[in-house]
Amino acid sequence: MPTIKEVAERAGVSVGTVSHVITGSVPVSEDLRVRVQTAIRDLDYHPNHVARSLKTSRTRTLGIIVPDMTISFFPQIIRGAEFAARERGYSLIAVNSIESAERQTELLSLLRSQQVEGILLVIAAGSTTASEMMRLIDAGVPVVCLDRVPEGVPVDSVSVENVTAGAMGTDHLLQMGYRRIAIVTGPLDLKNEQRRLEGYQQSLRRAGIALDDDLVWQGNLRTEDLESMCRERLSDLSRRPDAIFCTNGPTALGALRAVRSCGLSTPDDLAFLTFDELTVDDLFRPAITTIVQPAYEIGHKASELLLERIEQGKSRKDVQTVRLPAKLRVRESTRKKPAHDAVN
Repeated sequence: MPTIKEVAERAGVSVGTVSHVITGSVPVSEDLRVRVQTAIRDLDYHPNHVARSLKTSRTRTLGIIVPDMTISFFPQIIRGAEFAARERGYSLIAVNSIESAERQTELLSLLRSQQVEGILLVIAAGSTTASEMMRLIDAGVPVVCLDRVPEGVPVDSVSVENVTAGAMGTDHLLQMGYRRIAIVTGPLDLKNEQRRLEGYQQSLRRAGIALDDDLVWQGNLRTEDLESMCRERLSDLSRRPDAIFCTNGPTALGALRAVRSCGLSTPDDLAFLTFDELTVDDLFRPAITTIVQPAYEIGHKASELLLERIEQGKSRKDVQTVRLPAKLRVRESTRKKPAHDAVN
Protein backbone atom coordinates (compact mmCIF):
# COMPACT_ATOMS: atom_id res chain seq x y z
CA MET A 1 0.00 0.00 0.00
CA PRO A 2 1.55 3.35 -1.04
CA THR A 3 2.30 5.97 1.59
CA ILE A 4 1.95 9.74 1.60
CA LYS A 5 5.75 9.96 1.46
CA GLU A 6 5.78 7.98 -1.79
CA VAL A 7 3.14 10.31 -3.24
CA ALA A 8 5.28 13.30 -2.31
CA GLU A 9 8.38 11.77 -3.91
CA ARG A 10 6.53 10.96 -7.13
CA ALA A 11 5.03 14.47 -7.36
CA GLY A 12 8.34 16.13 -6.40
CA VAL A 13 6.82 18.00 -3.48
CA SER A 14 6.93 17.87 0.31
CA VAL A 15 4.71 15.64 2.43
CA GLY A 16 3.13 18.81 3.79
CA THR A 17 2.09 19.91 0.30
CA VAL A 18 0.43 16.55 -0.33
CA SER A 19 -1.44 16.93 2.95
CA HIS A 20 -2.56 20.45 2.00
CA VAL A 21 -3.93 19.21 -1.33
CA ILE A 22 -5.78 16.29 0.29
CA THR A 23 -7.34 18.30 3.12
CA GLY A 24 -7.75 21.64 1.35
CA SER A 25 -6.57 23.27 4.56
CA VAL A 26 -3.93 25.45 2.88
CA PRO A 27 -4.15 26.85 -0.68
CA VAL A 28 -1.57 25.52 -3.15
CA SER A 29 -0.80 26.49 -6.74
CA GLU A 30 -2.72 24.82 -9.57
CA ASP A 31 0.49 23.22 -10.85
CA LEU A 32 1.27 21.60 -7.48
CA ARG A 33 -2.32 20.48 -7.03
CA VAL A 34 -2.35 18.75 -10.43
CA ARG A 35 1.01 17.07 -9.78
CA VAL A 36 -0.13 15.73 -6.42
CA GLN A 37 -3.50 14.51 -7.74
CA THR A 38 -1.76 12.79 -10.67
CA ALA A 39 0.63 11.04 -8.28
CA ILE A 40 -2.29 9.95 -6.09
CA ARG A 41 -4.06 8.42 -9.09
CA ASP A 42 -0.93 6.78 -10.45
CA LEU A 43 -0.11 5.17 -7.10
CA ASP A 44 -3.76 4.44 -6.24
CA TYR A 45 -3.20 6.13 -2.90
CA HIS A 46 -6.11 6.30 -0.43
CA PRO A 47 -5.70 8.65 2.55
CA ASN A 48 -6.60 7.21 5.94
CA HIS A 49 -9.18 9.78 7.00
CA VAL A 50 -10.07 7.86 10.13
CA ALA A 51 -6.50 8.00 11.41
CA ARG A 52 -6.25 11.66 10.50
CA SER A 53 -9.47 12.51 12.32
CA LEU A 54 -8.16 10.82 15.47
CA LYS A 55 -5.11 13.06 15.36
CA THR A 56 -6.84 16.31 14.48
CA SER A 57 -10.39 15.81 15.82
CA ARG A 58 -11.53 16.78 12.31
CA THR A 59 -13.32 14.51 9.86
CA ARG A 60 -14.02 17.16 7.21
CA THR A 61 -17.33 15.42 6.64
CA LEU A 62 -20.85 16.86 6.53
CA GLY A 63 -24.19 15.07 6.67
CA ILE A 64 -27.43 15.86 4.86
CA ILE A 65 -30.84 14.39 5.64
CA VAL A 66 -33.62 14.67 3.04
CA PRO A 67 -37.16 13.24 3.23
CA ASP A 68 -37.34 11.41 -0.10
CA MET A 69 -34.54 10.97 -2.63
CA THR A 70 -37.01 9.82 -5.29
CA ILE A 71 -38.42 13.37 -5.53
CA SER A 72 -36.20 15.15 -8.05
CA PHE A 73 -36.01 18.35 -5.99
CA PHE A 74 -33.94 16.71 -3.26
CA PRO A 75 -31.17 15.11 -5.36
CA GLN A 76 -30.61 18.54 -6.90
CA ILE A 77 -30.22 20.01 -3.41
CA ILE A 78 -27.74 17.25 -2.55
CA ARG A 79 -25.74 17.96 -5.72
CA GLY A 80 -25.44 21.64 -4.85
CA ALA A 81 -24.48 20.91 -1.25
CA GLU A 82 -21.91 18.31 -2.27
CA PHE A 83 -20.26 20.61 -4.81
CA ALA A 84 -19.89 23.42 -2.27
CA ALA A 85 -18.49 20.97 0.30
CA ARG A 86 -16.03 19.49 -2.16
CA GLU A 87 -14.78 22.97 -3.10
CA ARG A 88 -13.68 23.37 0.53
CA GLY A 89 -12.18 19.89 0.92
CA TYR A 90 -15.17 18.31 2.68
CA SER A 91 -17.14 15.18 1.81
CA LEU A 92 -20.88 14.74 2.22
CA ILE A 93 -22.91 11.82 3.58
CA ALA A 94 -26.50 11.85 2.24
CA VAL A 95 -29.26 9.87 3.97
CA ASN A 96 -33.03 9.55 3.54
CA SER A 97 -35.59 9.96 6.35
CA ILE A 98 -38.49 8.58 4.22
CA GLU A 99 -40.68 11.37 5.70
CA SER A 100 -40.47 9.67 9.10
CA ALA A 101 -39.86 11.67 12.27
CA GLU A 102 -38.61 8.52 14.01
CA ARG A 103 -36.21 7.74 11.18
CA GLN A 104 -35.00 11.35 11.18
CA THR A 105 -34.10 11.07 14.87
CA GLU A 106 -32.17 7.85 14.19
CA LEU A 107 -30.28 9.49 11.32
CA LEU A 108 -29.34 12.53 13.37
CA SER A 109 -27.87 10.17 15.96
CA LEU A 110 -26.12 8.14 13.25
CA LEU A 111 -24.51 11.20 11.69
CA ARG A 112 -23.28 12.38 15.08
CA SER A 113 -21.77 8.94 15.70
CA GLN A 114 -19.96 9.31 12.37
CA GLN A 115 -18.41 12.50 13.74
CA VAL A 116 -19.77 14.74 10.98
CA GLU A 117 -18.77 18.35 11.56
CA GLY A 118 -22.17 19.75 10.61
CA ILE A 119 -25.63 18.71 9.41
CA LEU A 120 -27.88 19.94 6.62
CA LEU A 121 -31.50 19.03 7.37
CA VAL A 122 -34.73 18.99 5.38
CA ILE A 123 -37.27 18.33 8.11
CA ALA A 124 -39.53 15.27 7.76
CA ALA A 125 -43.25 16.02 7.53
CA GLY A 126 -44.98 15.73 10.88
CA SER A 127 -41.80 15.85 12.94
CA THR A 128 -41.42 18.12 15.96
CA THR A 129 -37.85 19.24 15.58
CA ALA A 130 -37.48 22.12 18.05
CA SER A 131 -36.18 20.04 20.96
CA GLU A 132 -33.94 17.92 18.70
CA MET A 133 -32.50 21.00 17.07
CA MET A 134 -31.78 22.66 20.38
CA ARG A 135 -30.00 19.54 21.62
CA LEU A 136 -27.78 19.58 18.55
CA ILE A 137 -27.09 23.30 18.85
CA ASP A 138 -26.36 23.03 22.58
CA ALA A 139 -23.98 20.16 21.84
CA GLY A 140 -22.10 22.39 19.43
CA VAL A 141 -23.21 20.64 16.23
CA PRO A 142 -23.75 23.26 13.49
CA VAL A 143 -27.05 22.79 11.65
CA VAL A 144 -28.58 24.46 8.60
CA CYS A 145 -32.19 23.80 7.60
CA LEU A 146 -33.17 23.68 3.93
CA ASP A 147 -36.56 24.13 2.25
CA ARG A 148 -38.60 23.34 5.36
CA VAL A 149 -37.72 25.73 8.15
CA PRO A 150 -38.76 25.28 11.81
CA GLU A 151 -40.13 28.22 13.74
CA GLY A 152 -38.78 29.34 17.08
CA VAL A 153 -35.38 27.70 16.62
CA PRO A 154 -32.21 29.83 16.23
CA VAL A 155 -30.90 27.97 13.20
CA ASP A 156 -29.49 29.06 9.85
CA SER A 157 -31.83 28.30 6.95
CA VAL A 158 -32.09 28.47 3.17
CA SER A 159 -35.34 28.18 1.24
CA VAL A 160 -37.31 29.76 -1.55
CA GLU A 161 -39.50 32.87 -1.15
CA ASN A 162 -42.59 30.72 -0.71
CA VAL A 163 -45.25 33.42 -0.23
CA THR A 164 -44.03 35.35 -3.26
CA ALA A 165 -43.85 32.17 -5.34
CA GLY A 166 -47.36 31.09 -4.33
CA ALA A 167 -48.72 34.48 -5.31
CA MET A 168 -46.75 34.43 -8.57
CA GLY A 169 -48.35 31.17 -9.68
CA THR A 170 -51.86 32.33 -8.76
CA ASP A 171 -51.33 35.71 -10.43
CA HIS A 172 -50.39 33.93 -13.65
CA LEU A 173 -53.56 31.84 -13.65
CA LEU A 174 -55.67 34.93 -12.97
CA GLN A 175 -53.98 36.78 -15.81
CA MET A 176 -54.83 33.87 -18.11
CA GLY A 177 -58.51 34.37 -17.27
CA TYR A 178 -59.07 31.63 -14.67
CA ARG A 179 -61.14 32.39 -11.58
CA ARG A 180 -62.06 29.08 -9.91
CA ILE A 181 -58.52 28.06 -8.98
CA ALA A 182 -58.13 24.99 -6.76
CA ILE A 183 -54.90 24.73 -4.78
CA VAL A 184 -53.67 21.21 -3.95
CA THR A 185 -51.31 21.27 -0.97
CA GLY A 186 -49.16 18.86 0.97
CA PRO A 187 -49.39 18.66 4.78
CA LEU A 188 -50.10 22.10 6.18
CA ASP A 189 -47.98 21.44 9.26
CA LEU A 190 -45.05 22.15 6.91
CA LYS A 191 -44.25 25.86 6.92
CA ASN A 192 -43.36 25.98 3.23
CA GLU A 193 -46.80 24.57 2.36
CA GLN A 194 -48.46 27.15 4.63
CA ARG A 195 -46.51 29.96 2.98
CA ARG A 196 -47.43 28.87 -0.55
CA LEU A 197 -51.09 28.74 0.46
CA GLU A 198 -50.71 32.20 1.97
CA GLY A 199 -49.37 33.51 -1.35
CA TYR A 200 -52.35 31.99 -3.18
CA GLN A 201 -54.76 33.65 -0.75
CA GLN A 202 -53.01 37.04 -1.05
CA SER A 203 -53.23 36.91 -4.84
CA LEU A 204 -56.96 36.15 -4.79
CA ARG A 205 -57.63 38.97 -2.32
CA ARG A 206 -55.75 41.46 -4.51
CA ALA A 207 -57.91 40.36 -7.44
CA GLY A 208 -61.09 40.87 -5.40
CA ILE A 209 -61.97 37.18 -5.48
CA ALA A 210 -63.56 35.69 -2.37
CA LEU A 211 -61.66 32.80 -0.80
CA ASP A 212 -63.48 29.48 -1.21
CA ASP A 213 -62.54 26.76 1.27
CA ASP A 214 -63.92 24.15 -1.18
CA LEU A 215 -61.03 25.02 -3.51
CA VAL A 216 -58.33 24.36 -0.90
CA TRP A 217 -57.55 20.66 -1.31
CA GLN A 218 -55.25 19.69 1.54
CA GLY A 219 -53.44 16.41 1.00
CA ASN A 220 -50.31 14.58 2.02
CA LEU A 221 -47.19 13.63 0.05
CA ARG A 222 -48.43 10.21 -1.12
CA THR A 223 -49.32 10.31 -4.80
CA GLU A 224 -51.95 7.57 -4.54
CA ASP A 225 -53.86 9.38 -1.79
CA LEU A 226 -53.71 12.63 -3.72
CA GLU A 227 -55.01 11.00 -6.88
CA SER A 228 -58.00 9.61 -4.99
CA MET A 229 -58.79 12.95 -3.34
CA CYS A 230 -58.50 14.94 -6.57
CA ARG A 231 -60.53 12.41 -8.56
CA GLU A 232 -63.38 12.74 -6.06
CA ARG A 233 -63.30 16.54 -6.25
CA LEU A 234 -63.07 16.62 -10.06
CA SER A 235 -65.97 14.18 -10.44
CA ASP A 236 -68.37 16.74 -8.95
CA LEU A 237 -69.30 18.93 -11.94
CA SER A 238 -70.90 21.60 -9.76
CA ARG A 239 -67.66 22.11 -7.80
CA ARG A 240 -65.11 21.53 -10.55
CA PRO A 241 -62.45 24.26 -10.78
CA ASP A 242 -61.24 25.77 -14.04
CA ALA A 243 -57.59 25.61 -12.91
CA ILE A 244 -55.44 23.60 -10.52
CA PHE A 245 -52.34 24.90 -8.72
CA CYS A 246 -50.23 22.20 -7.01
CA THR A 247 -47.75 23.23 -4.33
CA ASN A 248 -45.19 20.45 -4.87
CA GLY A 249 -44.21 17.59 -7.18
CA PRO A 250 -46.03 14.68 -5.46
CA THR A 251 -49.32 16.61 -5.36
CA ALA A 252 -48.89 17.44 -9.05
CA LEU A 253 -48.42 13.80 -10.05
CA GLY A 254 -51.47 12.76 -8.04
CA ALA A 255 -53.60 15.55 -9.49
CA LEU A 256 -52.49 14.82 -13.07
CA ARG A 257 -53.41 11.15 -12.66
CA ALA A 258 -56.82 12.22 -11.38
CA VAL A 259 -57.33 14.55 -14.36
CA ARG A 260 -56.56 11.67 -16.70
CA SER A 261 -58.74 9.12 -14.88
CA CYS A 262 -61.68 11.57 -15.00
CA GLY A 263 -61.34 11.78 -18.78
CA LEU A 264 -60.29 15.43 -18.62
CA SER A 265 -57.42 17.16 -20.37
CA THR A 266 -55.33 20.21 -19.71
CA PRO A 267 -55.64 23.01 -20.71
CA ASP A 268 -58.84 22.20 -22.67
CA ASP A 269 -60.86 21.31 -19.56
CA LEU A 270 -58.79 23.03 -16.91
CA ALA A 271 -55.45 24.80 -16.59
CA PHE A 272 -52.64 23.21 -14.59
CA LEU A 273 -49.66 24.71 -12.77
CA THR A 274 -47.26 23.21 -10.23
CA PHE A 275 -44.30 23.90 -8.01
CA ASP A 276 -41.16 21.93 -8.97
CA GLU A 277 -40.20 20.29 -12.23
CA LEU A 278 -41.63 16.79 -12.56
CA THR A 279 -39.11 13.99 -13.08
CA VAL A 280 -40.79 12.89 -16.30
CA ASP A 281 -41.79 16.37 -17.42
CA ASP A 282 -40.70 15.76 -21.02
CA LEU A 283 -43.35 13.03 -21.31
CA PHE A 284 -46.27 15.34 -20.46
CA ARG A 285 -48.20 16.81 -23.35
CA PRO A 286 -49.07 19.58 -23.17
CA ALA A 287 -45.99 20.68 -21.26
CA ILE A 288 -46.66 21.74 -17.66
CA THR A 289 -46.31 25.34 -16.46
CA THR A 290 -44.02 25.22 -13.44
CA ILE A 291 -42.72 27.35 -10.60
CA VAL A 292 -39.08 26.32 -10.57
CA GLN A 293 -37.18 26.41 -7.30
CA PRO A 294 -33.40 26.95 -7.45
CA ALA A 295 -32.78 23.57 -5.82
CA TYR A 296 -29.07 23.35 -6.67
CA GLU A 297 -28.48 26.88 -5.41
CA ILE A 298 -30.40 26.15 -2.18
CA GLY A 299 -28.12 23.18 -1.47
CA HIS A 300 -24.97 25.08 -2.45
CA LYS A 301 -25.79 28.12 -0.29
CA ALA A 302 -26.80 25.96 2.68
CA SER A 303 -23.50 24.09 2.51
CA GLU A 304 -21.61 27.39 2.36
CA LEU A 305 -23.45 28.66 5.46
CA LEU A 306 -22.71 25.43 7.31
CA LEU A 307 -19.00 25.53 6.44
CA GLU A 308 -18.86 29.18 7.43
CA ARG A 309 -20.28 28.33 10.84
CA ILE A 310 -17.92 25.36 11.23
CA GLU A 311 -14.77 27.19 10.20
CA GLN A 312 -15.43 30.62 11.66
CA GLY A 313 -17.20 29.49 14.81
CA LYS A 314 -20.00 32.04 14.60
CA SER A 315 -22.14 32.43 17.72
CA ARG A 316 -25.65 31.00 17.75
CA LYS A 317 -27.12 34.50 17.93
CA ASP A 318 -25.84 35.28 14.47
CA VAL A 319 -28.55 33.36 12.62
CA GLN A 320 -28.61 33.72 8.84
CA THR A 321 -31.89 33.43 6.96
CA VAL A 322 -31.58 33.18 3.19
CA ARG A 323 -34.61 33.27 0.89
CA LEU A 324 -34.01 32.72 -2.83
CA PRO A 325 -36.45 33.67 -5.61
CA ALA A 326 -38.33 31.08 -7.66
CA LYS A 327 -39.04 31.48 -11.37
CA LEU A 328 -42.22 30.93 -13.34
CA ARG A 329 -41.69 28.77 -16.43
CA VAL A 330 -44.79 29.24 -18.60
CA ARG A 331 -45.68 26.31 -20.85
CA GLU A 332 -48.75 24.96 -22.62
CA SER A 333 -50.89 23.85 -19.66
CA THR A 334 -51.94 27.41 -18.76
CA ARG A 335 -52.83 28.95 -22.11
CA LYS A 336 -55.19 31.92 -22.02
CA LYS A 337 -58.79 30.97 -21.31
CA PRO A 338 -61.14 31.70 -24.24
CA ALA A 339 -63.11 34.91 -23.64
CA HIS A 340 -66.49 33.19 -23.90
CA ASP A 341 -65.47 30.81 -21.06
CA ALA A 342 -64.01 33.45 -18.75
CA VAL A 343 -65.95 34.48 -15.66
CA ASN A 344 -66.04 38.25 -15.13
